[in-house]
Amino acid sequence: MRIAKLVDAALEAPVVTSFTRLGHDVRSRVAGWEPLSSMRMDHSVAVVTGATSGLGLEAARVFVQLGATVVLLGRDATKTEAVRAALASDADTGRVQSVVADMGDLVQVRAAARELVRRFPRIDVLVHNAGALTAARHESPQGIEQTVASQVVGPFLLTSLLLPCLRVAAPGRVITVSSGGMYASPLRVEHLQMAGDYNGTEQYARAKRAQVTLNEMWAERVPATEVVFHAMHPGWADTPGVEQSLPTFRKVVGPLLRSPAQGADTIVWLAAAAEPVRSSGGFWLDRRRRSIHKLPRTRRSDTALRRQALWSDIEGLAAEEAS
Repeated sequence: MRIAKLVDAALEAPVVTSFTRLGHDVRSRVAGWEPLSSMRMDHSVAVVTGATSGLGLEAARVFVQLGATVVLLGRDATKTEAVRAALASDADTGRVQSVVADMGDLVQVRAAARELVRRFPRIDVLVHNAGALTAARHESPQGIEQTVASQVVGPFLLTSLLLPCLRVAAPGRVITVSSGGMYASPLRVEHLQMAGDYNGTEQYARAKRAQVTLNEMWAERVPATEVVFHAMHPGWADTPGVEQSLPTFRKVVGPLLRSPAQGADTIVWLAAAAEPVRSSGGFWLDRRRRSIHKLPRTRRSDTALRRQALWSDIEGLAAEEAS
């Protein structure tokens, strides 16, 4: 174990070794990771947003293999049904279901929550994976900048509405798929929606910083005996989102990118393994808890006042549609 920690620390410093497939491969071999195939999720219900491609699809596929009942939440009805049918072909009847909703539209999020509560009084795992990096600024139907709406406000609202079902699992698990890109972004509250000159990459990082901060705050507010909250980042994984949004990056780094299975490994581990329920509020890469800061300037931005302002603002935005 000591050797594994030393190797991990050596890999963590340079981003290229830590975030690429090199980091995943070396860590998994040196630490002797338990295979995901040896874990079981029988009788568990797992809800996965953004489940029709990339990491969400891979996590959902493995959840089905481990015996869980899986609910795919996607915004495109045709695509969501096609994925559901494909995954269901290898599962018992009714064990793969779907709900259609755009996580950036709070009306649809509320409707999806009502449907999930109707079907499942108990929900064991909620994975927040939906979200994309967009070049231009767009707003949700409620007038919220789209990246913040779909990756921060929508997940906050869905978590709030599903808490009673998650508490039944005692503990339920909420897993937020973030990004290593958030390491470069300070915690922003007053300019979170980037109303001026828009930079999609920077805005994506801002939203991811807000995600990991809220993850810690959820853990402070909800006892770990009821629900545990964890965020993770998958490293640099080769997904349709990366191909579409960062084609130059993918071309340059392509051979070093992780496969979707490697990127999704920690998502599944957080949902199925025993260790993650022993703590709450963690930020993980490759099955190990990490700091949410690498730079002094982001650490300085992370104040108690800003955290409280972030929670209040997001809570207010999530409640506006219902008022």
